[in-house]
Amino acid sequence: MKTYKYIIVFSFLLSFVSILQSQQLTPISKQDVLIRVNDNNQSLKISQQEFNLARADYRQTNAVFLPNITASHTAIATTNPLMAFGSKLNQEILTQNDFNPALLNNPSQIENYATKFEIQQPLINLDGMFQRKAAKSKMDAMSLKTERTQDYLAFEVDKAYMQLQLAYKAVNVLEKALEAANANKKLADNSFKQGYLQRADVLNVEVRVTEVQNQLQMAKSNVQNASNYLSFLMNDEDYVVYTPTDELTVSTFTMEDKTVSKNRSDIKAMQLASNAYEAMNKADKMAFLPRLNAFANYQLFDDQIFQGDANGYLIGAELSWDVFQGSKRFGKAQKSKAEFEKSKLEYTQYVSQSNLELNKAKRVFTDAENKLELTALALEQSEESLRIRTNRFKEGLEKTSDLLMAETQYAQKQLEYYQTIFEYNYAQAYLQFLTAH
Repeated sequence: MKTYKYIIVFSFLLSFVSILQSQQLTPISKQDVLIRVNDNNQSLKISQQEFNLARADYRQTNAVFLPNITASHTAIATTNPLMAFGSKLNQEILTQNDFNPALLNNPSQIENYATKFEIQQPLINLDGMFQRKAAKSKMDAMSLKTERTQDYLAFEVDKAYMQLQLAYKAVNVLEKALEAANANKKLADNSFKQGYLQRADVLNVEVRVTEVQNQLQMAKSNVQNASNYLSFLMNDEDYVVYTPTDELTVSTFTMEDKTVSKNRSDIKAMQLASNAYEAMNKADKMAFLPRLNAFANYQLFDDQIFQGDANGYLIGAELSWDVFQGSKRFGKAQKSKAEFEKSKLEYTQYVSQSNLELNKAKRVFTDAENKLELTALALEQSEESLRIRTNRFKEGLEKTSDLLMAETQYAQKQLEYYQTIFEYNYAQAYLQFLTAH
């Protein structure tokens, strides 16, 4: 029984140590987050693999210019009159007796081993050339998509890091509010004992303490949520609690001449995608034209395996033309034409939507700038109001409800001020993201 108790205590200590380790605070700067995101983020890795896929498709189109070379070794045994005669002819072992009609019509079994080296060289393949052009545009578009993914992740890092800073500011504000609430509770208890306050006033102070404790707990949970999101961006499965080494301060920014550039990576990617659809449409049209290919082979024949006493070669060129494929090519050309027209409309719509988003972001930034000035002023006023009411309360000249209201207002104004700084900086980051080149 005693041993069992020791085991329980030991297990409790281990779990307690584990909890402490899991809550260990890890300082981190925004630059460190950016580096780790660029190295480990899963979305970025997926985007890079998509580029690799597009590059592999483009490399396959090298077949439009490069030859196709094959080698084979075939072994047969036959009594078929035609095959038997042809095999002897290829092996260069025909004799006068082989022209005997009886042997021609009923030959003995003959074995033939043929080694063949063959090359096929495209000469004119217009549809293949446009397919290669389309694959190149797609590959370049995927490269730009990867670049835009990096821009987006940098923007997400800005936002997530600011959320972490804001969460810690809220914790600091509420911790100070809790200290003030506890101090006021102590004053209220003393005043109640001396008969200066009623029990209802003391209960109001206690309710305020409980409210601040609940808000503080939620703020600490927000710290963990923000830390977990940073861990997700960095692909870190430890999910430690981070502390920002950079302060949440007002950033400087000028909004003049901020426009959406058509050289922005995602917009250029859409333009290249449209170019790819255009090239595919041209490729489908070129499929109606003939193709010219050269070919050659070199063959070795023998009645023994992997031997070659007899040999021969063949060289030629082929002009092929698929005249009609049951209207399949007509439908395919119409489809690629519709896809090309659709891509042009999507590109125009995307640029227009980006400009709409930029105008909206500019207004949000202006509103945040104005709000920042007002919240800073309101914070100063609420702080002064709380100072006056606290002094009057200590002298018994102020109602408990008025003090609690001033205290609550000051905490709210502090939180609003830091929230406004976050909104102001976030609006800047979003504008820079929209107007990146």
